[in-house]
Amino acid sequence: MANVRQQVLVLYLANSALDSRVKGWSMYDGTGREHHTTGDSEQPPYATGLDALRDGWRVIQFPQLIPPYPGMEYTTSFQMYEFVFEKLKEI
Repeated sequence: MANVRQQVLVLYLANSALDSRVKGWSMYDGTGREHHTTGDSEQPPYATGLDALRDGWRVIQFPQLIPPYPGMEYTTSFQMYEFVFEKLKEI
């Protein structure tokens, strides 16, 4: 049996569609080969969530679509369109 570890990519998109642009991101590497921190690059790893899929990442979580409460449409809060992707890598 292969010894595998999970890599996780979190992309915050402009809206709920996978082909919308990336606004924010985080990466975590369970293999220990790469070490990422917040703000370690100025460009996102992918332009869209669909680009990540095309590169072999698997979606494991779609964002929950929550309508805004009346009168709260223009307040700031958490990033709403969080997609979580994974890759399994042999070590």
